[in-house]
Parts: sequence; C-alpha cells; structure tokens
Amino acid sequence: MEIWIEKYRPEKVSDVAGQKETVKMLEGFIKSGEMPHLIFAGPPGVGKTTMALCLAREMLGENWRDHLLELNASNDRGIDVIKNDVKEFARNGSITDGKFKIVFFDESDQLTPEAQAALRRTMEIYYKNVRFIFSCNYSSGIIPPIQSRCVIVRFRKISLEDMVEALKKIADTEKLPVDGEILEAIFENSDGDMRKAVNILQSISFIEKPTVKDVFDVAGSIDEKEVVPLLSNMRHGNFVEASRISTGLIVDKGFSAIDIIKALHKLISREQTSPIIKRESFMALGDVELRLAQGGSDNIQLDYLVARMCKLSTENL
Repeated sequence: MEIWIEKYRPEKVSDVAGQKETVKMLEGFIKSGEMPHLIFAGPPGVGKTTMALCLAREMLGENWRDHLLELNASNDRGIDVIKNDVKEFARNGSITDGKFKIVFFDESDQLTPEAQAALRRTMEIYYKNVRFIFSCNYSSGIIPPIQSRCVIVRFRKISLEDMVEALKKIADTEKLPVDGEILEAIFENSDGDMRKAVNILQSISFIEKPTVKDVFDVAGSIDEKEVVPLLSNMRHGNFVEASRISTGLIVDKGFSAIDIIKALHKLISREQTSPIIKRESFMALGDVELRLAQGGSDNIQLDYLVARMCKLSTENL
C-alpha cells in the first residue's frame, strides 16, 4: 500500500496548495534561473519541505537529485555535518552548465549554534556554487547572521477552502465517497496541517461508508458536540451534573483532559456570552492546561475547572 502523502506530493511549485503568494515569488526565481538563499518558516504540514523539493526540481532540471544535498537537522545537527557533508558537497563545484547546486536543511532551527556559525562562513565562501534553503517552524531559531543572508518566506496554515479543494482531488482520484461535511471535519481535526489531513483521509478510506464521527475517531480527537452538555451545565452552575459529564468523557469515551479543554476552547470562542465571562473562561482553561502540563491529574483538574466555571457563572448571573 502506498502512503498517500508521498503518492500525492506535488512535483511543481505551482501545485503546492494554500501558499499562493509564495508560489508567485518562487515561480519568479524559476523563470529567471536565479535565486537567493531562502528560509521557509511556518508551522508543520504546510508545504515547506514539499516546496523546497519542488523548487530544487524545477531550478536544477534533469538529474536534480544529483545536485541536491538534503539534510534533516533533527538528525544531523552538529558541526561535523557542516565540516564534512556540506563543505564536501559545496567544494565539488557547480553543475557543468554553470548552475548552482542546492543544500536543503529541513528543521534547521534544530542546528546547534556552533553548527550555524560554521555554516555562515560556508555560505559566504561557496555562494557561487551553492544556494541554501532552510526550513523551520520558527525563524528565530536561526542565528541573525544567517537570517540576514537569506530571504525569509513565511508559510501560512492551509485555509479551509484550499484544504477541501486539495482533499477532494485526492478523494475523487481514489473514488472515495466523502462529502463536504466530512472534508470540513478533516480540516477541523488537522489544524491547517495538510500532511495530517491527507493521513486522516487515507485512514477513513478503509471504511466502507465513512462518516464525520469516523473522522474524529481516526484523528483521536473530540467532536465539539460532545462538550456542549458540559459547557451548558457549567454555565448554569450545575456542578454535580457537569462533573459527571466530564468524568464520563474521560472514563467512558477515552478522551484526555487536554482533548476536552481544546474542544471547550473552540466552543467558547464562538459562544454568545459577555466579554467578562469569555475572558475568565479562557483564563480558567489556560490555568488547567498549565497544571496538566506540570503533571496534574486529568480528573482532579477537570473537576477544578468545572468548579471554577460554575462559580464564574453564578457570580455573573
């Protein structure tokens, strides 16, 4: 069985979904045959790695793989990889027709400061032979001297419209019976991450007639509808019933406290209530999330949240 994220990985810059402004810029580089060093910054799953590979393919032409050095800084993060692999690759000169070669550092914000310092000098020495593309979640993880030598390209989370369009193309090709509601549920569970969305789509493809519930089950997340009764009881100050519901979500349905908090956050963000109650609710959610991150018990922290939210509601009646 072929993995869909590889099967449907774009091969041209113009085919990368959800990054129209970036596509326009990079197509200009391709047309001119020249490009600067680049930093691709943005959250996971938005096309940074795919875009880098597409750009390399179109810039370098035939046998492009022979002229691309691809490294993952989460594995090759020390100074040795700069001294050995990168310098050796750069030292061998440019492609015979005068084009440069490309070094692509994925997850480059994981490079050690020492490695980045060594890399800065390498970029200066071999500029005629090599262009560097760095991908990272946060450009702040890259030292300023490297940033100043690069054009920083910001990648955005994939929008609902762009993701649904891309997923529908895959679903149609695979003859998968999914409607718009299912595709929107996949978007909701992917947080703008196309890689995660395609994985969810492939997972539900094994189900004869997939439903929205199947999407949430496969994603391991909670449908906001599950927490509507919980929020309603907290808003009416019904501690006992709200506590029973929250315990049931953990014990009977297997959700974690973090799952419940995330669903409540989405629900409250759209809730028609006073600004004070909304603000205090978000503060309560944040406090509980912090305690959970510090090792707090799911049941105890949710009961604390229920008590605090019920108290908030009765105080603002």
